[in-house]
Amino acid sequence: MLYYLFEFLEQKYQFPGAGLYQFLSFRAAVAMMVSLSFSLAFGQKIINYLIKFQIGESIRKLGLIGEKEKNGTPTMGGLIIIFSTIIPVVLFAKLENIYILLLLFTAIWMGVIGGIDDYIKIFEKNKRGLKGKFKIIGQIILGLIVGSTLYFHPEITVRQKIKIPENIVAGSQNPFAPEEKAFVTNIPLIKNNAFNYSDLITWYDNSLIDYTWIIFIPIVIFIVTAVSNGANLTDGLDGLAAGSSSIIVFVLGIFAWVSGNFIFADYLNIIYIPHVGEITVFISSFLGALIGFLWFNTFPAAVFMGDTGSLTIGALISVIALIVRKELLIPLLCGIFFIETLSVIIQVLYFKYSKRNYGVGKRVFLMAPIHHHYQIKGFNESKIVTRFWIVGILLAILAIVTLKIR
Repeated sequence: MLYYLFEFLEQKYQFPGAGLYQFLSFRAAVAMMVSLSFSLAFGQKIINYLIKFQIGESIRKLGLIGEKEKNGTPTMGGLIIIFSTIIPVVLFAKLENIYILLLLFTAIWMGVIGGIDDYIKIFEKNKRGLKGKFKIIGQIILGLIVGSTLYFHPEITVRQKIKIPENIVAGSQNPFAPEEKAFVTNIPLIKNNAFNYSDLITWYDNSLIDYTWIIFIPIVIFIVTAVSNGANLTDGLDGLAAGSSSIIVFVLGIFAWVSGNFIFADYLNIIYIPHVGEITVFISSFLGALIGFLWFNTFPAAVFMGDTGSLTIGALISVIALIVRKELLIPLLCGIFFIETLSVIIQVLYFKYSKRNYGVGKRVFLMAPIHHHYQIKGFNESKIVTRFWIVGILLAILAIVTLKIR
């Protein structure tokens, strides 16, 4: 909204300083400051509201150290993240941008689903919350909408690098082809790293290219569902999910910046995505909201994000990764989510396998997700979280390095 106001003031009255709002870097920086300030200023008020209406976490008895102290801690703190993200975006982003609209829809949609889940847990005293099948259905619907938008919307295009003859002086020719509706993504560590989803179906018959959506949309649904649930599983210790997500979102901000910048995309030899730079405003706001929430969520947590926050965070991360064509980097960049999810899958599968074959269910980990395994081994909660953050930072650096190493 303010973007359009200052655009009008600049064009109509040459208002001093109004031109700053035309710069993406300025709007992204201001969005982050406003987001962080809002979460810090109003976070405690939201927490007080949650306390007033007795919106507290009912901790399952797992025999873990410190679980009694956590019982009754305000939950649904994900509202802090959602409000702190959306408000600066509405103020400073170009709201006609399809990527911004898609991310706003994702935040609201998953926030509602997570909110319903938390509501059932708190007010209906059902610790299981919303039935798993309904959460999955909600994630599938989101993936279907995101996948269909990315596939069919005419404004979602790319410009791929073209090979310029050696006798042409560098910089004298546009290194990118015209905008096209191509379903391509970047493959890490591979030279000329564009992979076309159409190849998954046209190997059989080139005439099937118009049916690429049959492959593409289910892949999007899987990614959105997997990352959203991965973030949800990670949210088990104070500051773990919020801190890990902050690291991931920061890297995605770098990817969005370079993918939407003509010069950087050329230098790094990656796909140039027109209009995608605008989501840097959203990502900056999202990052500020996560850091602001972390102020209240670090050990000992004054508030939990609940499924309102964790499902929304995971969904937003997955959609941003899809938008900037870095979804193949998710297992590396979101390595913490991946490890947490994998630990649960291994635990469940091995337990069922051993019970079927030996009559007694056995476990690989003392408890899953894996952060609880280290809790039972006697590690301090803060130490576990900090070390997971360190691993997350290392994975983030590796993800950034893939931009150049091929």
